[in-house]
Amino acid sequence: MTCGTPWRQVGLALFIVAALDVSSVWAQDSAPQDPHAGHGGLPSAATPQLGDGDAGAANGDVASEQTAAGTKMDMGAMQGGSAPPDARDPHAYSEGLDFGPSKPELADTRNMGALLVDKFEGVRTSGNTSAPFDLQGWYGRTYDRAVLKAEGDIDSGEIAEARTELLWGHAFATFWDRQIGLRYDSGEGPNRNWLAFGVQGLAPYRFEVDATAYLGESGRSALRFDASYELLLTQRLILQPRIEANAYGKRDVERRLGSGLSDVSAGLRVRYEIRREIAPYVGIEWVRRYGETEDLVRAIGADPNDTRIVAGLRFWF
Repeated sequence: MTCGTPWRQVGLALFIVAALDVSSVWAQDSAPQDPHAGHGGLPSAATPQLGDGDAGAANGDVASEQTAAGTKMDMGAMQGGSAPPDARDPHAYSEGLDFGPSKPELADTRNMGALLVDKFEGVRTSGNTSAPFDLQGWYGRTYDRAVLKAEGDIDSGEIAEARTELLWGHAFATFWDRQIGLRYDSGEGPNRNWLAFGVQGLAPYRFEVDATAYLGESGRSALRFDASYELLLTQRLILQPRIEANAYGKRDVERRLGSGLSDVSAGLRVRYEIRREIAPYVGIEWVRRYGETEDLVRAIGADPNDTRIVAGLRFWF
């Protein structure tokens, strides 16, 4: 018994080792396959690693299979450059289907137009009643359009003074147009022709600005600045302050205009929008002339400074 004890211990150890080997093999065979195996983590020794050559061979096999299945792919064209000749038109409709008769059009692909009569009013001063008007229309697209501006004063059924401009406008920044064209002055005195160039747009804090420079005959020049703001008292009741200034580089006695700052007008108008397109208004306007222009106006017996009560209609379509 004593001599047999070591052999018993050796036999027991061999039995335990054999049992562990069998259990590990059984565990590997019976373990469920992980569908996410190989999707991350460190590669195991059983996972073959592909070198550059092997990867190229694998890609070549895939490309061969795709070509055999009828799929033609130019992998080089996917890295930039010109599109392949059989590329799909990005502007085409799905599978040849379109919108039928109601095909949509973007704002910058067709011509549109609008007309705004900003002032069409009756003015009462201390000794006279007149009818000023101020309108602007345009026709064209988002970036390029033809612009018509007209401003004047009708007194006793005749045009006392008028300024008409025909311009070409081009958008050069957000909310801003560059304009160039012609200006024609008519009314009392000789008519004048000008070359006009300026900018018009929406300044920060929503100020509407129109600034234009003019070059005329016989070395004449002029500057005009117009700014307005719309303050919403309610959704329909709107207060509009406005200021306009004119300056000339050369005196024009026949039209009672002096050199330098000629006149400044400032006004407040309150309108009620029955609809967005039509709004009656009332207001007050102050007009003052300066320098040589003031002297020329006084010379004909007129008051160079006016305070005007106005009432009129603003509409657009």
